[in-house]
This record gives sequence, C-alpha cells and structure tokens, in this order.
Amino acid sequence: MPHNAKDKHRAITRLRRIKGQAEALERAVEAGSDCAPILQQLAAMRGAVHGLMADLLDGHMRETMAKQPAPSQADIDEMLSLLRSYLK
Repeated sequence: MPHNAKDKHRAITRLRRIKGQAEALERAVEAGSDCAPILQQLAAMRGAVHGLMADLLDGHMRETMAKQPAPSQADIDEMLSLLRSYLK
C-alpha cells in the first residue's frame, strides 16, 4: 500500500487505466472481436498489472528494509512470500 499521496495517486491512476483496459477487453469479447487483438490487449493488461505490482513491491521493500535497527524475521518471511507470488 502506498503511504504517501504521490505514490497513492500514481497507483490509483494505474488501477483506473487497468480497469479501462479490462472494460475495453470485455466489450471486445462481447462484440466477438478477433483473437489477435484480444490477446494483444490481454498482454497489455498483464504488463500494466505487473508494472503496478513491481512499483508496490518496490515501495514495500524499501519501507521494510529501512526499519531500524533491522527488519524482523517476520518482515523477511513476508517479503520472500511476496516475491514468490510476484515471480509465479
């Protein structure tokens, strides 16, 4: 979760763009569009979601690793779990 206003606004903007892509994809499927443009749109959505996830993961890692004196074992375990999910 972004903790400052700038990062939160950027995340919401990206989410709205992804939502718009999903809505356009739904309309294309309903209209019976060809597979190639639908697959291209799906790839664009996947890229947008991965980009958002990378940004959020980056912020979370920086926040967690900046803890003083050091991140706890639970923090490290959580980070590893998130990375595993991201890399699937």
